[in-house]
Amino acid sequence: MKRKVLSVGIVLAMTASMMAGSATLVMAEDGGSRMIKILSMWPEDDADTTANGSVITAMCQKYKEEVDPDFTWEYEYVDSDNLKTKVQTLAASDDLPDIFAYDAGTPLVDLIEADIPLDVTQALTDAGVYEKLDKGATAYLAALTGTDDIYDLPLGLNIEGFWYNKALFEQAGITEAPATWDEMMADADKLLEAGIQPFATGGADKWPVTRLLHAYAIRLMGKDCMQEAADGTLAYNSEGFLSAAQMIQDMNTKGYFGIGATTVDQNTAADMVMSGEAAMLYNGSWYTSSLSADTNPAGEDGIGFFNIPTVEGGKGTATEYAMNCGTVLVLNKSTYDDTMAGFLSYFVSNVGDYSMNEFGSLKGYVVENYPEDVSNYTKLVADEMNKVTGTANWFEALMNSELSTLVQENVQSLLNGDMSAQEYCDAMAECYEATK
Repeated sequence: MKRKVLSVGIVLAMTASMMAGSATLVMAEDGGSRMIKILSMWPEDDADTTANGSVITAMCQKYKEEVDPDFTWEYEYVDSDNLKTKVQTLAASDDLPDIFAYDAGTPLVDLIEADIPLDVTQALTDAGVYEKLDKGATAYLAALTGTDDIYDLPLGLNIEGFWYNKALFEQAGITEAPATWDEMMADADKLLEAGIQPFATGGADKWPVTRLLHAYAIRLMGKDCMQEAADGTLAYNSEGFLSAAQMIQDMNTKGYFGIGATTVDQNTAADMVMSGEAAMLYNGSWYTSSLSADTNPAGEDGIGFFNIPTVEGGKGTATEYAMNCGTVLVLNKSTYDDTMAGFLSYFVSNVGDYSMNEFGSLKGYVVENYPEDVSNYTKLVADEMNKVTGTANWFEALMNSELSTLVQENVQSLLNGDMSAQEYCDAMAECYEATK
């Protein structure tokens, strides 16, 4: 893992952590339970949104009822805009809570290098419950930090790929989902011949188009291509990125996205696939909330899923997935003791089933007991996650704000042919060099 320059606050916290001692597990002073402190960016009762706050507090309550009646906790909420500042301030004063929400990836790397977070892999392995974490989640979290072990817990996990209308495939004589990009393009031609729009995409929202460009790029150059570009070892105007940009432009030129692709937002595009107006859509597993609704005209089994197809001669494999997880939970290494070890073991062993049965939500943990009425689409996503052997971020994930803005501002011009693939990629390369 590359070393990074640490903020003054993080360095101070590292010093405090070293003074506290290097033992991974600390005994509570009286050998019994104590109050644990939780810092969260989710309200305690957020069942109508992410349900993350509701899940955390429910796990605390259930642990108290089922395991340790002396267990207590203090839950502090801070809004997402102030979360990073709050954590850094507490780290500088050696006053971090036992569990705190934080951003995955680069922000967490700084904490790891300051020896602040608990090594979750080691702790859960010692407790014999590491297998309770979804293997796709562990692969993704480790990839985000560039470490062998993970130092955070997921509270939400999405895979991305292509969703398709089964009835439209059948109408065009397509009997199975494509495994290669060439097969997908051949299927698109069959759909056009049958009078069916092959793809819907939210060109008006811009990011759905950069997701498509990214999909081809990681299959051609491998799942680590965006990290290599961010590190400066792979130019944004290299042949692979040029090929990806040209592919997306060619798909629009051939009519695969229908008329006026840049005027359609992603919600409309998603509705088009469900209603049979278009056959395929690139989207994340958050789409299942719409697919599982009674209002989905395609029904409970009318939409299928396939991972990003492989590219002939490319480095990407069929079991590597584009994923994202958002904000994570981090455990404070310096306060980790028997009380926290007991709660952590209970949490990872039960949160998967609880989240699924109460909220129909996959949080990045193994689900052993699905409710009888769980949707086929939720099961489909769970099955796909079990196939994950490698992960990749989305296109803009590792870009700075200037470059991220540029690639989205220009992608409509690329799609419409107002900007060539070369011009699009050269603009990325120039922006990277000017702002790195």
